[in-house]
Amino acid sequence: MLNRRILRVKAFQNLYAYDQCRSSNLNIAKDQIREAFLPDLNTMEVQDKAQLKKDAAKALELFSNNLSSESLPGTSSDSVKIVSVVRNAINAFHKANQKDMEFLLKNMVTSAERLPQLYLFAIQILLAFGEHVGAEAEKKKRYSKEKILFNQGDMNLANNKILNKIKASPEFIAACTRHMAGIEELELEIKEWFRDYVRPLEAYQSYIQTDQPSLENDFQIVDELLKKVIFKTEAILSFFYEKDLNWTENRSIVRSLASKVLKNIKENMDEEVEILPEIALNWEEDKEFFQNIFNLTVENDGVNREMIAQKTQNWDIERIAQTDKVILSMAITEMKNFPSIPVKVSINEYIDISKNYSTPKSKQFVNGLLDVLSKELTDNGQIRKSGRGLLDNK
Repeated sequence: MLNRRILRVKAFQNLYAYDQCRSSNLNIAKDQIREAFLPDLNTMEVQDKAQLKKDAAKALELFSNNLSSESLPGTSSDSVKIVSVVRNAINAFHKANQKDMEFLLKNMVTSAERLPQLYLFAIQILLAFGEHVGAEAEKKKRYSKEKILFNQGDMNLANNKILNKIKASPEFIAACTRHMAGIEELELEIKEWFRDYVRPLEAYQSYIQTDQPSLENDFQIVDELLKKVIFKTEAILSFFYEKDLNWTENRSIVRSLASKVLKNIKENMDEEVEILPEIALNWEEDKEFFQNIFNLTVENDGVNREMIAQKTQNWDIERIAQTDKVILSMAITEMKNFPSIPVKVSINEYIDISKNYSTPKSKQFVNGLLDVLSKELTDNGQIRKSGRGLLDNK
């Protein structure tokens, strides 16, 4: 269904969300420990507040040192209460993490499967603007006593070659049906959005003054409406927010996919080719990759971050952007666990993600570190490629 570049982005977004959840769960578990050693305000007995404070500090230390341990090693100086409180906090921490991971994994797949519907909604709104213009222009032409009120340029969007090619595409019609991407409910909104956001647009006013717009003119206006109106107007964006709980994360991907539809049409105007982007027949295979990259990154994150820390000794690992740590951990996981994917492909994909989702300097940092790590992991046999994975793997 969706190509692996987009799937990597979706996996990154959900792994970053999981990282944030894990940090929150850690803080909640620590708060749980602190609360266990607060003075009991409901008792009249004298309480040793200094000892409670020491016990809380000891419990927090024991907790931090044993988060990954299957058993909790206590010492003779640890009270039964300290060990019990820490054990409960560790169990609660791991249980919360597991719950969050399962939710995000399921949500990740569902969200990816919704992407085609969302970009089809965007294209449908563009088509609806053209149809609205055509209907209004015909009314003016038919009923207006003052012929001057009707300008032939008003029909430009209705006659837009890009939009009409999409509208006539059996592939597009079938995709809208398959993904339930109808916008019949927006009939009134389309009129309002056109009146308030499209018609006042300077680019649109210039477009309707153009006699016999060229294909380039037609492309430029629909691309402008897509980027400057549909994906920037809060009233329209609220429609997408209602349709998709993950709209904040999906917005840039959906915009890219919708833009690709318009570009495909422009570049293949006189040919019968597939106009919808990123559609394939191997969704089950891609979904397996998608889920594996998420699960394996979570499973190996501790080892990956230790590797990153060793290679960034001049850096405080905690000062490295959180997004970079997630990107690097994903990249290491992919290079080590997916033998059919060339190392250079993996590195380039994660550099791309860093450019779009991390800091201005992340591209160089991620590129340099992955280059060093890939060579070392290949030399020590942790990266082993086969088949297609051997391509460009020098």
